[in-house]
Amino acid sequence: MGYPSTWCKWIRGILKSASSLVLVNGAPTFLFRCEKGMRQGDPLSPFLFLVVMEALSCMLDRAKEAGVLKGIVTPNNGPIITHLLYANDAIVMGEWSKDEVVNVVRILRCFYVCSGLKINMEKSNLYGIGVEAQETGDMAIEVGCRPDILLFRYLGLNV
Repeated sequence: MGYPSTWCKWIRGILKSASSLVLVNGAPTFLFRCEKGMRQGDPLSPFLFLVVMEALSCMLDRAKEAGVLKGIVTPNNGPIITHLLYANDAIVMGEWSKDEVVNVVRILRCFYVCSGLKINMEKSNLYGIGVEAQETGDMAIEVGCRPDILLFRYLGLNV
């Protein structure tokens, strides 16, 4: 994404230098290195998540430009929307076709290979608007996620 190599080395150093210890009966044990990077609650975590989500956003935008994803066309010559990102959630939208859904899964797999962040398909849902529930279910099985129907709750609101 064009970050200077010095900055990337700093971030890599932060991620590789994490260490912890455990209290056993109130006494600290030996120090051990964390192999998976940051710990939960690390103040750097939200920033790095945004950087990584920007990479996913770029991947989806390029897929739209290449015609691999069609997205949702908004009225009055508005933008074509392929995705919305909020906090640690992503909503990917597009035309209902097997090719488009499979292409989204392919992009998510490429994202995993590049970032190491695997999308938990068991926590992911597939919605088909104006599509029979059976067809949505069949496509969800193909993708490896759960089918769902509208209305659903998101951030405490019915959507």
